[in-house]
Amino acid sequence: MPNAKALESKKAVVEALTGKIKESTSVVFVDYKGITVAQDCELRKMFRDADVEYTVVKNTLTRFAAKNVGYDFDEVLNGTTAMASTTGDPIAPARIVCEFAKKNKLKTLNIKGGVVEGSVLTADQLNGFGELPSKNALVASVLGTFLAPISSLAFVLDQIRIQKEGGAAPAAEAEA
Repeated sequence: MPNAKALESKKAVVEALTGKIKESTSVVFVDYKGITVAQDCELRKMFRDADVEYTVVKNTLTRFAAKNVGYDFDEVLNGTTAMASTTGDPIAPARIVCEFAKKNKLKTLNIKGGVVEGSVLTADQLNGFGELPSKNALVASVLGTFLAPISSLAFVLDQIRIQKEGGAAPAAEAEA
């Protein structure tokens, strides 16, 4: 049986992990076995740049924390485990792990499972996020789609105005 000081320390870690899992929009568990120190530093930098917190966790303490929140990760939490969590872009942790593994041709860096916006997802589902662009890129794409008809209308109206004023020839005639 652990002494009282060690037990209190472990309880504090479990409480901190419980809070992190509750507050995060996304939590991804990663098997980091087989990466070099240089690769680990590069991966951590990518996570920091995307506002994702990445820490190596103890499986038993993380299992307790997940159960406190209502999740069961008994099958996922074994071996070497790191936890990537964010309160921002929910697909960022999975996307970064997939991009990094593909870029460095790593077969040992794997997603084990996780939670995205309250839904427990398998490794295969999370690996699918690796193909998606970031949330900001998706928003920009949708906004660009909304703006395209308006931009076209503005161009046509400008050409009509030029024609009515008798000024320069419209762009279609100038090219011919």
